[in-house]
Amino acid sequence: MRRAVIAAAVMVTALLAGAAPAQATEPAGGAGAHGGWVPAPSAAFEQPAGARCDFAIRSEPIRDEVRKLVLDTYADGKPKRELYAGDLIVRYTNLETGVFTEVDASGTAMVQYGTDGSMTYYVVGPVIFGFRADGSTLPRGMWLIDGVYTVAFTPTFQKTLTMVHGTTTNLCTLVD
Repeated sequence: MRRAVIAAAVMVTALLAGAAPAQATEPAGGAGAHGGWVPAPSAAFEQPAGARCDFAIRSEPIRDEVRKLVLDTYADGKPKRELYAGDLIVRYTNLETGVFTEVDASGTAMVQYGTDGSMTYYVVGPVIFGFRADGSTLPRGMWLIDGVYTVAFTPTFQKTLTMVHGTTTNLCTLVD
């Protein structure tokens, strides 16, 4: 498995080196269809107390220059593999105390989508993932994961983190 993750990291790096510049180009097939990089903005959201942290939190992008490139599609046109890259700075706020932190989540990811609803992220650099309390490989929290790793999602959104090299930081502890 470790070799597969390293191979994926090398592939993501190689794809970035040979990919078109990260500029928004709307292909004929619509946003995200084969043909060019398109914006992939993150939406602000709130989570109630207990969902990810012991307290309610708000996540909001401060700088969001993330773009995606569809690398391959299924016969029905749904994406099979997509590449995500670009600057992303996110503010996490404890809604009970107002304490906040800003984190860099500007990693690069290649996402492979299964026909059964599963998906696997092959990541280099920092990305944020939320983990529930029920059955994932990290405890409940909003996790900034940095390094070279994969995160595999089952169709029911259980997550398995396979770390080749890197760090994990629960953002809940930074705003507690």
